[in-house]
Amino acid sequence: MEIASNFLTEIIDADLAAGLNEEIHTRFPPEPNGYLHIGSAKAIYINWSIAKKYGGKFNLRFDDTNPVREDDEYVQSIMKDIAWLTGEEPNGGVFYGSDYFETCYDCAVALIKDGKAFVCDLTQEEMRAQRGTLTEPGKNSPYRDRSIEENLQLFEDMRAGKFPDGSKTLRAKIDMASPNMNMRDPAIYRIVRAHHHRQGDKWCIYPLYDFAHPIQDAIEGITHSMCSIEFENHRPLYEWVVDNCPLPHHPKQREFARLNVTNTVMSKRYLRQLVFENHVEGWDDPRMPTLCGLRRRGYTPSAILDFVQRAGIAKANSLVDIRLLEHCIREELNRTATRRMAVTEPIKLTITNYPEGQTEYFEVANNTQDENAGTRKVPFTRELYIEKSDFAVVPPPKFQRLKPDGEVRLMGAYIVKCNEVVTDENGEVVEVRCTADLETGNGMPADGRKVRGTIHWVSAATAIDATVYLYENLFTLENTGDVPEGTNYLDFLNPDSLKRLEGCKLEPSVAEIPVGTRMQFVRMGYFIKDEEPGRFNRIVTLKDSFAKTLK
Repeated sequence: MEIASNFLTEIIDADLAAGLNEEIHTRFPPEPNGYLHIGSAKAIYINWSIAKKYGGKFNLRFDDTNPVREDDEYVQSIMKDIAWLTGEEPNGGVFYGSDYFETCYDCAVALIKDGKAFVCDLTQEEMRAQRGTLTEPGKNSPYRDRSIEENLQLFEDMRAGKFPDGSKTLRAKIDMASPNMNMRDPAIYRIVRAHHHRQGDKWCIYPLYDFAHPIQDAIEGITHSMCSIEFENHRPLYEWVVDNCPLPHHPKQREFARLNVTNTVMSKRYLRQLVFENHVEGWDDPRMPTLCGLRRRGYTPSAILDFVQRAGIAKANSLVDIRLLEHCIREELNRTATRRMAVTEPIKLTITNYPEGQTEYFEVANNTQDENAGTRKVPFTRELYIEKSDFAVVPPPKFQRLKPDGEVRLMGAYIVKCNEVVTDENGEVVEVRCTADLETGNGMPADGRKVRGTIHWVSAATAIDATVYLYENLFTLENTGDVPEGTNYLDFLNPDSLKRLEGCKLEPSVAEIPVGTRMQFVRMGYFIKDEEPGRFNRIVTLKDSFAKTLK
């Protein structure tokens, strides 16, 4: 899927025309402290597709410079998600920021020797108090004028583990009066004793992201470091690092707007909270915006990339309607999904004039939108199941399904007429008894009468049992980034986001369909066969009112 022209490709076109780059090289740098989400899909798409557009290279680089929450579980999930989304491995390679720790340390030493970095004893709170405001300059640290020799020794001692966690930092010496707060002598190294998932306990000092990231980009030969818009104010620090450190290459950072979607959250902190506090089933809960959750829900890579494309690439933040994502998958599945019959809330329908023990097979199209999809044979018997909602003892106005003394067409089979209703002691309908016009199996009634309603069904004798999961938005609040004062985003969790239907009845051919197959349960929506035996997750409903807004 080739990326459409946008302001980022215009920048690259200008750089190529000016002879600044021979080959375009991009990267996606996730921190392995959680699972990727649909916002990550935008960053992946931009960097991967731009590299593809220009015949360049695309790197996956794990930003594993903060060991506290990082884990190999997240590394493996990220690699799986990227391969699933793009359909290929990163052609530039897979790298880890931690592999560059020695180079980062050497760069820090070089800055100290040039008088551009110093070891500071201020606590985080003290540094914050001296940082100043947007209208007032900050104050120099009392340790800013330490000698080069003292700073070199202190930094070496920091690495050797001679100081407690948080007791010292290495700070860049830039300008405490800078209008950009990020340039006010930012910390570039801190002391943290935590086991690293790759480096073990080799290090007790770790570079901060704003220092490590440009160094990593430069080492890998990244030409265009494209990141989300919140890093725009960090760009001067990015450029300061590559200008002042002994690096082989000068990458260019450019920023784009993040992908924000209605009725969901993108913050890793919030996603972790949803998982670890058991508000959802896990990272791959089909209600989650994680790529593994969307995959389990039944979304396809092509639908997600189509959504990202349609949402657009710009610098201005916006909130994209989640219904656009639903439209993208619905549009695809309408063309590609096989059709099957499923009854999610069954009541028994008995055809009293149909022979007991007899089975016949009706040929039904696998996909009404694709004539090449073929047909299948569906068994028909005396006892069937129909949807509870397809029968009404007292029908509402314009009800065109089954009712006492009413007729409907059983999809692909006979016309039946309701003659008797059986109820239990509570008045609930447990069985509908009908007679079938056995001359209508292949067409209209011989007398020309019109039957408006058509309902689906499955044979009671051959149906397979299933549990169907129906999903709605995880949050009732459209813009979860704008939570009203005095409330918590968890206050807006949708109590109806999951409905679990047990005892559903499916036509027997579904048993032969592989796990992961997407199908339309006719008249019910699009579903995927889950890896959990007997479970089917609804991907999206059939109705697409949002499509009208796209015209």
